Amino acid sequence: MYEAKQPDRRDPLKLLQGYSLEMTGKDVPGLLEARDAIPAGTRINITFLGNEDLELRVAAAEAVLRLGFVPVPHISARRLHSQAELEEFLARLQAIGATEHVFVVGGDPGTPEGPYADSLEVIRSGLLPKYGVSGVSIAGYPEGHPDIKDDILWRALEEKTSELDDQGLASTIITQFTFDTGPVLAWIDAVRDQGIGSTIRIGTPGPAGIRRLLSFAKRFGIGANAMIVKKYGFSLTNLMGTAGPDKFVTDLSTLLDEGPETGSLGLHFYTFGGLQATSAWAGRFIDDLKENT
Repeated sequence: MYEAKQPDRRDPLKLLQGYSLEMTGKDVPGLLEARDAIPAGTRINITFLGNEDLELRVAAAEAVLRLGFVPVPHISARRLHSQAELEEFLARLQAIGATEHVFVVGGDPGTPEGPYADSLEVIRSGLLPKYGVSGVSIAGYPEGHPDIKDDILWRALEEKTSELDDQGLASTIITQFTFDTGPVLAWIDAVRDQGIGSTIRIGTPGPAGIRRLLSFAKRFGIGANAMIVKKYGFSLTNLMGTAGPDKFVTDLSTLLDEGPETGSLGLHFYTFGGLQATSAWAGRFIDDLKENT
């Protein structure tokens, strides 16, 4: 388990720089609005939702690339109806130069809609490098998963990182979003104790309405009790307001150790309040950090 470490070892500026963002296929107008606030080369994940089709996903990846960012298209294993559908998606992405990085996740459907029961099966298919993939992001769950037991999650994480290593593919773990530093710190320790050296991107929401944040937390099984949300920086008595990750990012960077035991770390922002709000917040926060150092 995580034990308290010496404070002020990891600079919050270092943790923030190189952050990644998340968007849906329908968020291209928001991306165009936010383009000037997002640093060139920022990794932008593009979700694979059930109400979006191939054309929308590919168009979003193309827009991300055209604007000077790095697309990270999602592949939802249980939403794929066939190997042919997976290969068509990868081929379309490769044609526009958007397959270098992908995020492979199991996906929401309780029953697979095709041959892939989970993300490991997609990885083991061997198709990813065939279409130019060199780096694969996978999911991490510091607070567990509402439908999957912890021992299964740990075994899957070990198997996926091992398989990616065997294929010569770089691995990144992107965590579920969280409001609480405690589970994140304990989980990072446990990941490194397992000998997993993958880059970890810690998920947290960008600025958004409090009601919206709590709604997503409930949907995804994230801890959102009164004590945790107070630690994050907002109050359950002010549900009409908005909240940003200022306190979470500052506290996390203070508690994290700077050293080989924590490995490569970064932040991944879930843009529930929009790409513009999140990227503008990050720019202001980074500027404030620079002024105070």
